[in-house]
Amino acid sequence: MDLNFDRQPDRRDVPGEKWGRYADRDILPLWVADMDFTAPSPVLEALRNRIDHGVFGYTDAWPSLISAVTDGIERDHGWRVESDWLVWLPGVVTGLNLACRAVGGPGDGVFTATPIYPPFLFAPDNNERRLVSCALEERAGRWHWNREATAAAIDERTRLFMLCNPHNPVGRAFDREELSWIAALAEERDLVICSDEIHCGLVLDADRPHIPIAALDERTARRTITLMAPSKTWNIPSLYCAFAIIPDPALRSRFRRAMRGIVPHVNVLGMVAAEAAYRDGGPWREALLDYLRGNRTRVLEAIAAMPGLRTTSPEATYLAWIDCREAALDDPAAFFEAAGVGLSDGKGFGLAGFVRLNFGCPRSTLDEALARMSRALATRG
Repeated sequence: MDLNFDRQPDRRDVPGEKWGRYADRDILPLWVADMDFTAPSPVLEALRNRIDHGVFGYTDAWPSLISAVTDGIERDHGWRVESDWLVWLPGVVTGLNLACRAVGGPGDGVFTATPIYPPFLFAPDNNERRLVSCALEERAGRWHWNREATAAAIDERTRLFMLCNPHNPVGRAFDREELSWIAALAEERDLVICSDEIHCGLVLDADRPHIPIAALDERTARRTITLMAPSKTWNIPSLYCAFAIIPDPALRSRFRRAMRGIVPHVNVLGMVAAEAAYRDGGPWREALLDYLRGNRTRVLEAIAAMPGLRTTSPEATYLAWIDCREAALDDPAAFFEAAGVGLSDGKGFGLAGFVRLNFGCPRSTLDEALARMSRALATRG
C-alpha cells in the first residue's frame, strides 16, 4: 500500500472542479473539500476488479457491503447500526435536502448554527422551509455553542435541528456533554435531528473521538437522521455513495417517501469503493491522519506568524477556519487569490471576514501556499 502522501499525481492533467477553477493561472487551490491524495490501494483494486467484469446493471446494496459499513461504524465509533436502518443515497447534501422535505411542512423552521457548510443554508428554502439560525462563538481559541441564543432562536414552528459533527468549517468534534445538551433540547422542543457526520473518520485529536449523536441513547436515536459517507475520509467524493442511518421506522418511511421519483440509485462503483474503504482502508486512514496532523501544525504555526490573521486548532477535518478581520482586508478570499492561493470565502458559510483553507494536500503545495499568503500580507501597500 502506497502511503507516501508527499508524492501525488498532478491533478491539472485531468478534469476536476478543484484545480479546474484556476486552469492556466498560477493559483494553488486550497478551497473545495477534497484532498489531493490518491485513494487507498484496496479501493483502487476493488474498482479495477469490478470494471474488469464489464457489466454495470442497476444494483442495490449487497450483504458484504452492508456488513463492511455496519462493522466499520461499530469498530471506529462504537455504535452498532442495524442493516435495516440504512438508506443509501448519492450524497450527504441530498440527505440534508431530504431531511428538510421529510420533516414538518411548508413554512416550518429548520435550525442550524453559523458558520456552516453552505448547503445547510440553502436546503430549507429548496424545500419550502424557513431557515432559523444563530451564531457559534469563538472563546479562548475554541468554538462553542451559544446555548441561550440557540434555545431562543428555535421557535414553535421549528421542526428540524441540522447539526454538523465534526463541524465544517470550524473543525470541532463535539463532546458527549455538548451532544447531550443538543439531544435534550431536541427532546424538549420535539425536534428531529439531522446530523451530518461525513467527516467522522477524520478526527485528528486522539483524546476527542467522534461520537455519533444517535449513539447517545435510544431516545435520541429515534429522533435522529445520521448522514455518513466514505467520501471525505478516503477521498472518493465523485464516486457518489452515501447513506442515512435512521433507526425509527416511521421517520425512515417519511424519508424514503421524500426520495420517490427524485433520488437515483447509488453509483455501483461508489458502493464497491465504500465496501473496500470500510473493510480494508484502516491502515491508509491512520497514515493519512498522521500526515494531516503534521499539516495542521504547519498551518497553525504559519498563521500565528501572519499579521492580522488568527485561527483555532481543528480537532477534526482537514480544514482551517481563518479569521482575517484584524488584517482589515476588504475581501480576504480575493486578496489571497490575487497572491496565488485559492481559498473558500467565509461569506458563503454565513460569516464574512473569514476564509477556509484545505490542508489535505502534499506539504510542498501547502508550504508554498502559506509562503504566498505570508508574503502578500507583508508586502501589501
